[in-house]
Amino acid sequence: MTATALSKSDSLTAGQLPRWSTPATVVGSIALAVLVTLLLGPFNVGLAAVLAFVIYQVVTYCSSGLVEGPRRATDRLMTGFIIGAFLLALVPLIWVAATTLANGLGRFDLAFFNNSMRNVDGVGGGAVHAIYGTLMITGVATLISVPVGLLTAIYLSEYGRGHLARGITFFVDVMTGIPSIVAGLFAYALMTLLLGPGTVSGFSGSLALSVLMIPVVVRSTEELLRIVPNELREASYALGVPKWRTILRIVLPTAVSGIVAGVILAIARIIGETAPLMVAAGFTQSINMSFFSGPMMTLPTFVYDQYAYRGLPPEAFVDRAWTGALILILIVMALNLIGRLVAKRFAPKSGR
Repeated sequence: MTATALSKSDSLTAGQLPRWSTPATVVGSIALAVLVTLLLGPFNVGLAAVLAFVIYQVVTYCSSGLVEGPRRATDRLMTGFIIGAFLLALVPLIWVAATTLANGLGRFDLAFFNNSMRNVDGVGGGAVHAIYGTLMITGVATLISVPVGLLTAIYLSEYGRGHLARGITFFVDVMTGIPSIVAGLFAYALMTLLLGPGTVSGFSGSLALSVLMIPVVVRSTEELLRIVPNELREASYALGVPKWRTILRIVLPTAVSGIVAGVILAIARIIGETAPLMVAAGFTQSINMSFFSGPMMTLPTFVYDQYAYRGLPPEAFVDRAWTGALILILIVMALNLIGRLVAKRFAPKSGR
């Protein structure tokens, strides 16, 4: 290689930190933070993490400022803050998932999925009645909420104008902030008026959850329909396609991925609700397949019941509560995976 070519090659990387500087700074910061934490006293993971982050930011900013200049140093500093905020947001998620997994695997066995708590007072039993109740109540609530929410969102984004649309938007916003216990009391009061005092059932629980789910579906779907480009609608109108068919064949397929994500978000919002189901669906220790009569157990109320009303030995009740929480998390994960597959399957194909 000639001297001229070598100088050009060097000029491409002049004024830049080498690629190995970032991982080397990370490793050095962690090592120095651990050493300082050990010198100060008993090792503290949180203190070591904060010290490592501060050391990394200071070293990166100073070294980048000397080599690359103040603009690049500021960019690296802000990138570090963004990554640090992301990692900080992951801490509670990982902590909750790891704790639930560690404590819930103790009763994650076949008996837990085959047995109910009928005639069980102590060791043994399972949550099959709560799993059935969760799937049935949440499924019916979804069947009620998705059509109502989807049609309301279509009206607000495509047709709604004037006082009626503004009134609907206002009440949807109000419903978004309704406490969950109020939804349970509403469903209980409605069933009391229709069927008599003390009426609790799976259907009543579904009504309570649908009150919480409908506004989430409406708001998420409305925003997604509004961001569909107007050019697509205008091109369809130019071909003589009526508005209802344009919405059905153009607008909805374009936004289907986001709509599915919004529905999954709404399901995740309601599947862990406990207070409305305690009021509207009640408690039972047996499997109840009669959806319109009698109390029906769900996983959130099962977890609450096992943890709040512990018998002897108390460890058995706590283990069942942790396993119920683990199953609830796994159900939400499965719903998210199914939603992603559905969205990918029905999303419009992009051109070459």
